[in-house]
Amino acid sequence: MTSPATVDVSQLLDEQKVSSLQIRVAVLCALSGVLDGFNAQVIGYVAPPLARTLHLSHREMGLVFASSLVGVMAGTLTFGPLADRFGRRRIFIACIFIFGIFSAATALASSLDNLILLRFLAGVGFGGALPNAVALTAEFSPKRIRGTMLMAMFAGFPVGAMLAGFAAAPLVPAYGWRSVFVLSGALQILLVPVLIVGLPESIHHLVLEGGKERQISALLSRINPRLKFDSETRFILSEKQTALAAVGDLFRQRRAWLTVLMWTVFFASLLDLYLLTSWLPTIFHGAGMTLSLSIIAAALFPAGAVSTSIVLGRAFDRFGAYRVLALTYLGGAVAVALLGHVHSVAGIMILTFCAGVGIMGGEMGAMFVAASIYPTSIRSTGVGWALGVGRIGSIIGPIFGGLMLANQWPLSTIFLVCAAPAIIGAGAVHLMGRAKRATGAAGRAEPLFVPSRSDPRGA
Repeated sequence: MTSPATVDVSQLLDEQKVSSLQIRVAVLCALSGVLDGFNAQVIGYVAPPLARTLHLSHREMGLVFASSLVGVMAGTLTFGPLADRFGRRRIFIACIFIFGIFSAATALASSLDNLILLRFLAGVGFGGALPNAVALTAEFSPKRIRGTMLMAMFAGFPVGAMLAGFAAAPLVPAYGWRSVFVLSGALQILLVPVLIVGLPESIHHLVLEGGKERQISALLSRINPRLKFDSETRFILSEKQTALAAVGDLFRQRRAWLTVLMWTVFFASLLDLYLLTSWLPTIFHGAGMTLSLSIIAAALFPAGAVSTSIVLGRAFDRFGAYRVLALTYLGGAVAVALLGHVHSVAGIMILTFCAGVGIMGGEMGAMFVAASIYPTSIRSTGVGWALGVGRIGSIIGPIFGGLMLANQWPLSTIFLVCAAPAIIGAGAVHLMGRAKRATGAAGRAEPLFVPSRSDPRGA
């Protein structure tokens, strides 16, 4: 069919059936998330033998965990805006390569200083990759199923974190902690040529960049071969366009309060997430569980997030993200608080799984909401800065966890403290929902959420 002289790319994508190209983008972003989760979380699983080998205290291990997260914050704040200006694809692939190289190099660490440096540099790569994976998936997804596709992509991270635990459980006793870093870095590096060949640039970004009509036409025709465009076709986006993304844009057009609340959610959520994922294996091992069993128990934390990711995505699409996300965080807080009062292995595993549903599942939901409240022109900047501010919490969490363990706080107190950030996150999400309703929105963030159920496209 012949397209009109002016084509609204956002509307056109929403009207098409999901194509193999769009599925490929979501799968590649999810696969990168799997390997990111594997590489990012594996150090928590190997912390007990690593600390013994390098003679590190709980306080020093807290600094090691924090160094990686400082790198993540630096990478997020740097590469998110760069991607808005220079393209999602090239920045994303470069960050995956950086993460893989320095993750593998962590196997060579022989002292506290070089371990901290290597984890920082690996974190820079991870921090830049995540917001671009979010933006690419969102911008290739039709609005009616965008929540489901984003949550499926977000599920890659906890899948990787879970697999890292199950891989570390047999590898560490047999080959030592260094073997796990060699494996994780190699997998990440091998992904780079796959992304170079198979991952296209965001159509939304190409429209904003200008002068890319031939590339846009080719990508749209791959989504639907029936679409034909002549050389005079002009491609636009229905949402307001900004020439260059800037942090100040996050506070304009009635977004200031939502941005502040979004940053609060990420701060509290990532503080809790990294406090728990960094120290759960050490806590369980110190409480008397074998190393392999403590790793497996800790791996149930991301397993909980994996099990609920698609369910959350559908619930967001159907009932609105703010209500569902607040309840998710509250449920996670209850499970974490109860962990300090159980002593059986079965009870610990069940509650750890439930905590993962609420805390890590909630963080995936928070990334979905962050992507939904910003237009294309500042989406990577918005997600990047939300994650970047949240990384301050992620740095504080592991350090504070190390201090609690070093000072021999009772486990019941430690887990009660760990529940508090999830409650704060739930409160901030609730206020976001109220703010959206006050500005005339029906509790759903636009432009990424599906239309109302009365719209046949949302059926």
